[in-house]
Amino acid sequence: MKRLLTFILFSMLSVISAHADEYQAQIGDQIAIMLPGEVTLNQEFQIDRQGRLTLPEVGMIEAAGMTETELSAAVQETLGSVIRDLSSLQVFVSKRQLLVTIQGYVAEPGEFTLKDNASIQMALYAAGGLRPGAQLDRFQLRRGEEILIFDYKKFLDSGDDSLLPDLKSLDTMFIPASPMTGNVEQSFDPSQLADSGDAAEDRKAIKVFGEVISPGSFSAKEENNLVDLLMRAGGVTRFAAVEQIRVISQSKPRIFNLKQYLDSGDENLLPNIVEGSTIFVPKQEEEIKTGSNTVYVMGEVAKPGAYEGKEGATFIDILANAGGPTRFAESRQIRIIKANGNTVPFDLTLFSEGKLTGPLPLVQPGDAIFVPEKLDMNEKSWLKVSPDRAVRVLGEVVRPSRVEWSSEMSLLDLLAHVGGPTSRADTSKIEVVTPVSPTKSEVFVFNLDTFIRDGLSDSELPPVNAGSTIRVHDLPDDPTENKAKWVRQSSDTSIYVFGQVGAPGRYKFTEEMHFLDILSAADGPTASADIHNIRITHLDGKVARVSRLNLALFFETGDATILPEVNIGDTIYIPEKDGNWLDRPKEETIRVLGAVSRPGRYDFDDHMTILDLLAEAGGPSSNAYIEKITVVNMSCCRDQARTFDLSEFSRTARFQDLPVLRVGDTVYVPTQEESTAEKIRQGITDIFQLVGIAALIGVL
Repeated sequence: MKRLLTFILFSMLSVISAHADEYQAQIGDQIAIMLPGEVTLNQEFQIDRQGRLTLPEVGMIEAAGMTETELSAAVQETLGSVIRDLSSLQVFVSKRQLLVTIQGYVAEPGEFTLKDNASIQMALYAAGGLRPGAQLDRFQLRRGEEILIFDYKKFLDSGDDSLLPDLKSLDTMFIPASPMTGNVEQSFDPSQLADSGDAAEDRKAIKVFGEVISPGSFSAKEENNLVDLLMRAGGVTRFAAVEQIRVISQSKPRIFNLKQYLDSGDENLLPNIVEGSTIFVPKQEEEIKTGSNTVYVMGEVAKPGAYEGKEGATFIDILANAGGPTRFAESRQIRIIKANGNTVPFDLTLFSEGKLTGPLPLVQPGDAIFVPEKLDMNEKSWLKVSPDRAVRVLGEVVRPSRVEWSSEMSLLDLLAHVGGPTSRADTSKIEVVTPVSPTKSEVFVFNLDTFIRDGLSDSELPPVNAGSTIRVHDLPDDPTENKAKWVRQSSDTSIYVFGQVGAPGRYKFTEEMHFLDILSAADGPTASADIHNIRITHLDGKVARVSRLNLALFFETGDATILPEVNIGDTIYIPEKDGNWLDRPKEETIRVLGAVSRPGRYDFDDHMTILDLLAEAGGPSSNAYIEKITVVNMSCCRDQARTFDLSEFSRTARFQDLPVLRVGDTVYVPTQEESTAEKIRQGITDIFQLVGIAALIGVL
């Protein structure tokens, strides 16, 4: 009996211990309810701030502090009033969470749902982090009536988690603002708190401002002198006039020379600094530097100004001391202005290339070195370059202008300097006008295309000197649109295209072009063009001559020797297919007459037969007498005629019976009325008509 009681007591204690170790739901937890067939219950419900669950159809259930077993029993008891079968009901804690409120100097204060193991740092992250100006050593954690203050800065310095309290549901964390932020909300940078000094509101403070790194008000200390205060203000800037520091001490102004003090180390030079003093470091003013040993460097150098000359200093030494010419400097036109007013030119580019002979210019005290700027850096002005050292470049170039001339330059150098010819430039005829005497100039015509294609030397370039004029002509526009500009193209560079082409007109022509080039420039023959009878008028000799071209034959054979040679001044005429029949002489056609659909004159070549000719004429008409077609040969045997039976040929297909045709022949297709049978029939008919008339007379 005693053993039985001991066993029962041990079992009860085990059950109580198991329930004591089981997790108890807290505010913020997610409770999952699973009951097959009930859609509204098969989801998760959160325990609210009052510790209750709100379930559909049955309302609220107390849940905080319950184990999963107790919570399942409470839910089953509540749902039993509306649902009969609860045998499959499952209730458990799906997410363990904390409900924490964060207030104060954070980016997004409010109430947050966190994981049950969330720390202070995770809570701050959920609130968007700390705002600049938060006081890190005075964080507050409120739990009911209890307020816990802890130092978050120590945690950031050491990383010791034991310095931070644990979070529980319904905790409120408050982040205070630092008293150094002031009473007005503004953009705040805590790293610059010391920039305004350490005594901003103290009337006895020493004010330091002007050209110092960190101006502000500083507390007065007996051991501090003026240098100490300047160091507390971050030191002077590079623009400070250290020889003109203003000090007001005991209402008495004084000028302090810091450079003199640093050179001598005499502390008697330091002014007496007392409470309420003011120190002002002015900005260094520009001063005019003069002296008996001063050299002036002006213009496009890195550091223009007045420099103290030293014995033995050369022109290059002085120029390098001024930082050298800038990228805008015209280093070929440097001038040394002497103290007596004379000017000495110097070409630094030639000197750097080793092409300048002779010593460097001598620079003496009082002299000035002037480095001008390039002409294309500012608005162009012809006054910057005198006419006796300029070349004019006009026409179709990228930047037409006056260019400063140098003896090393050539025509190609000048064209490259102005950007080169444009896409519309006529580079086959560049005109260069070069003065050969004060009263006379000579004109040179230069073909840049030939120069580049043949790889000629620079000796073939036309001469260019100071005062020359270069003109680059433009190419002609579309001949169909430039009727008012035709005079701009000279006839000695033109060729003429007329007739049935896409764009008849006058075209520029060069020696490198041939017939197909000029024909395609005119957009080629039209659909109505007669390409078998193209005519070219040649005017390159003493007497004009005309040649003919069968362009269709060229397309059929590809024989380039068929194409004529055309030159400047020639005229190309492409006639119309259905032109005036008088345009073609009878010796070049065949006449088709008689009973055909379209009698007339037709072109003929050796590849055609009488069948091709009849087909081109539309074939014999319905009353044609095809048994006796007459062919009159005029080309080989004058006044000789032959007959041809087309009907018989259609039955036998003997091509050797076809008559031979040549240009100049005539083909005649008679009608049925002209046949012998028709004449006999017509005669018999006439006899019967006469007999009938005689019989009628006898009766009468």
